[in-house]
Amino acid sequence: MAAGKRPADTGAVDRSEGFGERLLGVLLDRAHEMPPQLIAPLIAEEVARVGGRDVSILLQDYAQLLLVPLPGRRLTVGRPELISDSHAGAAFLYGAPVEVPQDDGVRMYLPLLDGSDQVGVLALTLDTVDDDDRRLLRRLAGLVADMLVTKHSYTDQFFLARRREPMSLAAEIQWSLLPPLAMSVPQVSVAGILEPAYSVAGDSFDYALNEDILHVAMVDAMGHGLDAATMATVAIGAYRHARRAEIGLSEIYAFMDRAIAEQFGPDHFVTAQMMRLNITTGHLQWVNAGHPAPLLIRNGQVLRQLESPTTLPVGFGGEEPQISEQLLQRGDRVLCFTDGLIEEHETGEEQFGEEQLIHWVNRIEHTEKGVRAVVRSLSHTLKQERGGSTSDDATLFLIEWRGAAADHLAVLE
Repeated sequence: MAAGKRPADTGAVDRSEGFGERLLGVLLDRAHEMPPQLIAPLIAEEVARVGGRDVSILLQDYAQLLLVPLPGRRLTVGRPELISDSHAGAAFLYGAPVEVPQDDGVRMYLPLLDGSDQVGVLALTLDTVDDDDRRLLRRLAGLVADMLVTKHSYTDQFFLARRREPMSLAAEIQWSLLPPLAMSVPQVSVAGILEPAYSVAGDSFDYALNEDILHVAMVDAMGHGLDAATMATVAIGAYRHARRAEIGLSEIYAFMDRAIAEQFGPDHFVTAQMMRLNITTGHLQWVNAGHPAPLLIRNGQVLRQLESPTTLPVGFGGEEPQISEQLLQRGDRVLCFTDGLIEEHETGEEQFGEEQLIHWVNRIEHTEKGVRAVVRSLSHTLKQERGGSTSDDATLFLIEWRGAAADHLAVLE
């Protein structure tokens, strides 16, 4: 065969570049070595190629109240939008595009999804919208989300845009420690929230999905301020280290216990709760080291508390903990929370209490969809009940087991 010639093959794949591939490819190729401050103008330029205008990139603020515009050349920078009461907020919470007809076209709000974590919202206006536009823009939004997540690791630009008030050093440490606030796969969804967002210190959570096992931990270090943040950081670091050694829940507890005791001495402790959920079977296991009992939610109602034997907080040298178990049904949710939530009270008033928490969980479960929307709504409802803020650190973490239908598990082999 002569050099440079290809064999004739009527069944050959067409590798020519179409419009959509070219647009996404140019964005990807140019973004590799582009500095963070030029990402926004690049996105606006590429959106213009499909006839889009008035482009805005909206990011969630730390308190999870607002979607705030990212500043940048060629971007439209308007006022922050309420997550609870805006078209952008609806796209963000439910992970689905929202289209709003206007006099000059259609305003589109596209969720920026990095995997299943909602990064923010891409807003733009088109004269008209058809299915080809929707498909291309959905993919464009996915690529933009990946770019933002990649670039945010080496710039402060996105962090600063999300801040609506000064943040304490302890809170800065805690936010840098967290995994994404939400994660969703066909078999399971999770979402968490920390309060008060700008001054949290001792509370934190962590999770990881390894094969068929979802690992979850929630910690609450004693005290407030930088000391509590430091203890929480060690506790989460010890948890991750032990989890990655693939040891059991009892051994994880023992490892965390030693780490806190050796680093901080016998007068310091961290309450903790560690869980493992088999996302194929719904088999839940957990160890409780001083936390309130989680709530089991079924069909939109709190079925009961997941009572279990507790052991001493980590750092106090407790005995080997007893592992508790529960077989979940498809659609069951498990709500974990720290005592700062139910012990919240104003001077001279009664504590918020578990009965009040259950009351609000039942109400919100019937009005909100998706774990992220439920956690966010519950957190802000409870804050409003106490004058708009919490005086102690408080964490909510919600798990939903969706089941393991065969079509969820299909893979390419």
